[in-house]
Amino acid sequence: MAIHNAVFPRELEDEAIYIIREVAAQFEKPVLLFSGGKDSITLVRLAYKAFYPGKIPFPLLHVDTGHNFEETIQFRDELVAELGLELIVRYVQDSIDQQKVTEETGKYASRNVLQTVTLLDAIEEFGFDACIGGARRDEEKARAKERIFSVRNDFGEWDAKKQRPELFDMLNGKINMGENVRVFPISNWTELDVWNYIREEQLAIPSIYYSHERETFERDGQILPYSPFMNMSEEESVSTRLVRFRTVGDMTCTAAVESTAVAIEDIIAEILSATVSERGARIDDKRSEAAMEKRKQAGYF
Repeated sequence: MAIHNAVFPRELEDEAIYIIREVAAQFEKPVLLFSGGKDSITLVRLAYKAFYPGKIPFPLLHVDTGHNFEETIQFRDELVAELGLELIVRYVQDSIDQQKVTEETGKYASRNVLQTVTLLDAIEEFGFDACIGGARRDEEKARAKERIFSVRNDFGEWDAKKQRPELFDMLNGKINMGENVRVFPISNWTELDVWNYIREEQLAIPSIYYSHERETFERDGQILPYSPFMNMSEEESVSTRLVRFRTVGDMTCTAAVESTAVAIEDIIAEILSATVSERGARIDDKRSEAAMEKRKQAGYF
């Protein structure tokens, strides 16, 4: 594929590092939400730079659905060990066992929505007042509505009509008792910015972002990864394809794309020529026109 020579705009890195430092300065118990995907990997790199030569002064939190890609979990553990980070893992299965949520059934069953309860319980358990996430405005229209410091009420709920102005890069972290803030340091980045940053910083990423052979099946025009968690119908059959993933989430709601990209440059070239958005590979976003916004209102990432 053609070589892509665009340079990552370093002012985006400066902005993100400023935001992360503001979180450390304004909040008592921040945490970085980590999925093992490219955006949260980028956040770890930014946090590392923000506090170097000291250590990142807050833990990572991973909400494990139990239906994650094995490659992502392995990468998570290796990264945490390499950087000497504190990792907290909370499991959706525990929320199911405690009857706080009900396992979905049927063809489109997924644990993705169930993560919200597990996340909110973890926030309450540890008393986190700021949760740093990798959401970007270019991903989805509901995410485009959020400020960099996005306040959630004491039930973890988000109200799009109660957004604070953020003028001249002034970030207001003042919250009332019980409230917390979701923080999005790379909100102004695009998917292409993230990949250019990964390339220039030479960051390691999970192998599923690169082309590989995988057992898959087709559903509603999407290529889904085969796993025991998928409720396949009799009409659906498994076949091996050469694929990769543009976004990493729960296996039950993350579609693959056919690809031969084996290097970062190949991935960037594919993105430049893509006709489908990054979130177009997320089945959970297609449940309704306002699926993401409804999940965010309930306390989703």
